[in-house]
Amino acid sequence: MFITLVTSAQNKMKQADELINKADPGWTVVEDWIKNAKNKVEVLPAEASKAKEALYQTQVTTHSPMGAIVFMTGGILIDDGWIRILGSGNAKFNRTLPDWNKGKSFKEFGENPSFLLIADDAVGGFYILNGGALGSDSGKVYYFSPDNLEYEPLDITYSEFLQFCFGNDLEKFYEGSRWKGWRAEVSKLKGDEVFNFYPFLWSKEGSDIDKNARKIIPIAEQYSLNMDLRKQMGFDK
Repeated sequence: MFITLVTSAQNKMKQADELINKADPGWTVVEDWIKNAKNKVEVLPAEASKAKEALYQTQVTTHSPMGAIVFMTGGILIDDGWIRILGSGNAKFNRTLPDWNKGKSFKEFGENPSFLLIADDAVGGFYILNGGALGSDSGKVYYFSPDNLEYEPLDITYSEFLQFCFGNDLEKFYEGSRWKGWRAEVSKLKGDEVFNFYPFLWSKEGSDIDKNARKIIPIAEQYSLNMDLRKQMGFDK
């Protein structure tokens, strides 16, 4: 369950060393999944001090796949960077899981967030671990779709989400969201950037992605735009 991964704000935060599980590390399992991956997976190296800090800020044990990825990787890129799974940051992917969530899903480190942004994609979609904000299915992953600005329940856990990234048919999942020559363009994208489309992908005029104008913008700007648009359209009161 999600609530077992993150400490409550009332509890004292555990030191990083207390969160490192050497006896049964989750990275062993994640590595095995990567070895058997059908999709292209790039594991970005972590910097030891930053990884330890990110683990402390996240308050997740390395026995779990999430803690393992935060501690052992700077992030993971799928399909040449089409999907970016958050870790402890890297020059190529200059965001950490805890820093990216601060100010969005929680105010201060150590709080128990009602959701957690765990990954995103090149077209402005966000993968979110529900901690209660999105429904009663805590511990399940949702996809914030740029096609409709809705939180779509995927009915999978974080571990299942990783396996989805490594082995699922992403061409089918992203049908209609990939343009001609997307791979070459996406591979040059930085991990804190995203493609912004006009007309908007959720609009009737923007339904054919090959005809849309696109530009690269900071992902923080896209996230704020998405939240503002949801409010304007009456999704969030």
